[in-house]
Formats: sequence, C-alpha cells, structure tokens
Amino acid sequence: MIALLLFIFTFVEYNVENLFDTMHDQGKQDEEFLPNSSYHWTRYRYWRKLDHISQALVSCSDTTLGHLPDMAVLTEVENDTVMRDLTRRSPLRNARYEYVMTNSPDQRGIDVALLYSPFAFRLLNNHAVRINPPVGHRPTRDILYASGIIMSGDTLHVIAVHAPSRAGGEAQSQPYRMIVAKKVIDIVDSINQNSQHPLIIVAGDFNDYSKDATLQLIVNHNMTEASLNAKGLNGARGTYRYHGEWGSLDHIFCNDRLVEKFKFCHIYDAPFLLEEDKKYGGVKPHRTFLGPRYLGGFSDHLPLVAVFAF
Repeated sequence: MIALLLFIFTFVEYNVENLFDTMHDQGKQDEEFLPNSSYHWTRYRYWRKLDHISQALVSCSDTTLGHLPDMAVLTEVENDTVMRDLTRRSPLRNARYEYVMTNSPDQRGIDVALLYSPFAFRLLNNHAVRINPPVGHRPTRDILYASGIIMSGDTLHVIAVHAPSRAGGEAQSQPYRMIVAKKVIDIVDSINQNSQHPLIIVAGDFNDYSKDATLQLIVNHNMTEASLNAKGLNGARGTYRYHGEWGSLDHIFCNDRLVEKFKFCHIYDAPFLLEEDKKYGGVKPHRTFLGPRYLGGFSDHLPLVAVFAF
C-alpha cells in the first residue's frame, strides 16, 4: 500500500541580530539603535534590514519543495512595531504571515516572536511565560508558548526560547540558562498532562551547545534534538561563528510523536548570507554590525530549517 503524503510543514529558527526600530522605547536600553547613536541606526538601515530578513526567510524554502516556510521562531526582535513592519510593509507582506510575540522585561527590549502562515497553522492559544532571574542577574526574555491546528488536524504546541547570554562567563551564566531549561520542561509536562498525543516543538537561541547540561536536560526529558549535527551546503558547520570556530547556539527539539514526522534539518547557508572570513579563513555569517561598525549584512546567525511530512 502506498502511503498518502498529506503535506510538508517547514519550520525555521532564526536569530535575526538586533532587529530594532529607530524609535526609543520608554524604559528600555535601546539607545544604540537610534539615528543619532554611534550605530547611526537610520530609517534606511532599518528598512534594509527588514528587506534582508524577508529575503532570508523566503529563501529558506529553496530546498523544501519550493513553498514558503510555514512557521518561524525569530529571536532578537525588539517589539510589535518591527514585526508589523516585517509582515505588513516589507517584501514579506505578500506571504500574508501572522505573528505572536512576547513583551519581556529584558532591559534592552528584545523579544521572541512566532511567525506563521494562517494557511498552515490556525492559532488557538498563546501566552508568555516569565522567568524569575536569580539574585544579581538582569531580567531575561520571556518564553513564548503557542498552540494551533495544522493541516493534518493535529494540534501543534510551540515553545520559543531566547535564553540568557554567556556574558560574564559560562560558569556564572549557565545557572540562569538552567532555570530557563527547567521552565521549558515544566511547559512540556503541562502539555503532556493536558493533551492527548500532542505534537511539541521547542526552538530558539539557547546560548548553549548540544553537549551542555541545559540542553541535555531537555533531551533527557523525552525530547529529540532535530537540529543535532545539522550542516550547511556552503561551508557552515554551525549557525554561529566566533573567532573562526563554528558552533550552534540555535536548536530545534521535537517530542517523540513529532519525530515520527521529521524528515531532515539543515543550516541554511546560502552564499548571500555569508562573507569571507579574512582573519580565520573560510566563510562566516554576513552580519549587520561588528560592534558599532555597520557591515550591511543579514545576521550574525544562520537560519535552521526543519522539514516534517504529514
């Protein structure tokens, strides 16, 4: 008997490197990304950045049977304004994407967003999950939870994460990221307790590597890292490159039932997303800024693309 393939579901995770608008948000430390700052974050540069992110997202469909991504977790987005501009006023507007996002206490004002096609995902519920920072640490990004019906009729639960950075050193900062990992597990447990046969995906920038204790905690909780060992086609061996070394701080995890639908995951490293690494050799992501120096690129991270067949 020939199995009937109902549809392909393409999922993207992408840290878009400081997608800020050009206006000051009261109470947020976003002064670097203003027109008169050392970064000279002008309207021209802002709209060029939106065009670039649109191009990257649309291009992620190249190797996935030619259709646009059905869903994307985006990290380092500032606010509702940038997401509205991305989905309604950039070249991405023709895709008719919708979105939900957090409104976190992060001091710089960066948040997590879920971009989705309403033709592939009918939103049922979404909310932010607040992370209580340990003593001496700044507030971090909320976790974003969303659920909805996909074309197979199944309910897909999405947990989007942007864990605290490694600033101050790995040893000092990892306990904070462990708090986030434990909260992710709590959410997964709640979904399993309240849903029959759920499909669960956890994705984002975890600021940790697959071998680290935070991510091993998630894996040991009956979650599979779909992005483990993902590679690019044009030289990328990770989603991020630091001092000539590739590594992946971005990850996608699936529960057992969703793994049954999983086909493949790769790093999308199209040539236009890369530039020559003149210091260390090879290539690296073509980023927007290096410190305050404007490079005019896309992001310091590369997208992850996971494909599922239902």
